[in-house]
Amino acid sequence: MRTDTTSATSAIFAANRAQGAVTFDVQQVEGATRRRQLHESGSLRVRFPSPEAEGLSAVFVNTAGGIAGGDRFDIDIAAGEGSRLAVTTAAAEKIYRAQGPAAEVNIALKAAAGAHLAWLPQETILFDRARVSRRIDIDLAEGASLLLCEIVVFGRTAMGERMRSGEFVDRWRMRRGGRLVFAENIRLDGDIGEKLARPAVANGGVAIGTALIVPGDEALVERIRGLSDSFGSEIGISCWNGFAMARFCGQDAARLRADMMAVLGRASGVGLPRLWLN
Repeated sequence: MRTDTTSATSAIFAANRAQGAVTFDVQQVEGATRRRQLHESGSLRVRFPSPEAEGLSAVFVNTAGGIAGGDRFDIDIAAGEGSRLAVTTAAAEKIYRAQGPAAEVNIALKAAAGAHLAWLPQETILFDRARVSRRIDIDLAEGASLLLCEIVVFGRTAMGERMRSGEFVDRWRMRRGGRLVFAENIRLDGDIGEKLARPAVANGGVAIGTALIVPGDEALVERIRGLSDSFGSEIGISCWNGFAMARFCGQDAARLRADMMAVLGRASGVGLPRLWLN
């Protein structure tokens, strides 16, 4: 009887998992970037505010209201030759407690020659006992440029909550001109709170962030380091293989967000999406 009940509960759980997928590409048309093809399914949607003079903005909306264990979301974006695309999210994404399988998030970003792609989602907030596996694959042509940021907050810190246990797996791969130039795997599981408290891991930090800037050189690194007196988070920045990367770790998620905004502003010279300023 217990086996039958467990099987029925598992079947109900699987049937109620959210799935969403968005695939779209943009191209340059008479000097302006315009959407070409778009496919949406499940609870994931993308909206395009009023076109700008040259570039195009896209905003992702998860109508499921967050991500729970067993959910799966897939995003595939391609920026055509010479286009300019900036992508963000309507709000911070919440990853809820999982009692079963981990949630899956797969992101594929492609930019053709002369294209500029900005992937600038708002924070990902991991609730206590959340489980998520995320994969980010970036494919840039020679001459393409990229501005990317990701912020992960371990617990609802604004509510005085911290993530004590769970699972966070993050796999990044970036290719430029078909050549692998960056690869990284991060895995935090089990007693995440205890691990984050270690000096060699996060020294008690509750939020981490990464900014990836292509192309990037020592001159860019020095410009960003010029902001160091204003940072409230621990930040390190370096460049190699033709790109720059800034790492953030902070004990205050809001302050880390402000530091990220300062770095992105210095790196790009253009304003962030308006949703970041609300």
